[in-house]
Amino acid sequence: MKKIDAHLHLAKVLAGYCRRGELRAVGGGRAQWGNGDVFQLLPTTGEYGDENFTAEQALAIMDRNDVERAVLMNGSMYGLQNIYHEELLEKYPDRFCPSCEVDPFMTQHVEMLKRFFEEKHFHLLKIEVSSGGGLMGCHDPFDLSGDRMMEMYKIVEKNHGVVALDVGDIYMESHQTTALFRIADRCPDLKLVVCHLLAPAREKRREWLAELELLKQANVWFDIAAIPKILSPDVYPYPEAADYLRTAADIVGADKLMWGTDAPYAATQDSYEHLTDYLTKSDKFTQEELENIYYNNAKKVYFPE
Repeated sequence: MKKIDAHLHLAKVLAGYCRRGELRAVGGGRAQWGNGDVFQLLPTTGEYGDENFTAEQALAIMDRNDVERAVLMNGSMYGLQNIYHEELLEKYPDRFCPSCEVDPFMTQHVEMLKRFFEEKHFHLLKIEVSSGGGLMGCHDPFDLSGDRMMEMYKIVEKNHGVVALDVGDIYMESHQTTALFRIADRCPDLKLVVCHLLAPAREKRREWLAELELLKQANVWFDIAAIPKILSPDVYPYPEAADYLRTAADIVGADKLMWGTDAPYAATQDSYEHLTDYLTKSDKFTQEELENIYYNNAKKVYFPE
């Protein structure tokens, strides 16, 4: 079965920045935040780098797991990779859909975004807004559907692109599902992707279901990256994750879900192979649904003809 990893991170240079300060590689796949916290960011299986994770390393892992293409998400933990993504957009156009990311509080954010979409021909704007690891850990909380943000979405919409938003979990001020609804409503020609299926929390299941109902819109999709990690201690082949995904598919449709791994960090918990095949071990989905979740939906959103 063909696959597209709809949520993968690369880092030519690890240079993260968020609420814990800067992040730098310290060897052995570990990284240190500016506040002194050290953690394992890159798996130590030998498939990943010691201090970075490159396209060539990713392609080798993808090929071993029959993953045809990948969507490259920027992320605050890794540091902006826009320049590297520019390079990969030209070097591997048939394997990657790289994202750009722009901080809306930069004074030249509009000029930068227009350059990425109108000159460099990016197709995807990814904004990590989560309070835990994104913009709302660096800035005071702001309205995701406010004028400053809407101007950015409109630029992407004009260029027939995609906006992917990581809004964190329900306990964060970045978790603004009503704002997501307004974005989808005000930008009907924009493809809007909500990362990590809204990061479901077991104790907030009823609220999560209501959020899915709200966002059941024609121009909204969800990636399911890191769901096994979010639902830890669920263990491979992640039956609880499969149950949650079945419920989501019943609400929004299996044609709105896109498989992804959130590697490399998610692969410190389990192998890329397990993060890839766990849904095929479940009896929750038909073969047609699996083909849509693993490949067809992401191809429609990120790799249009």
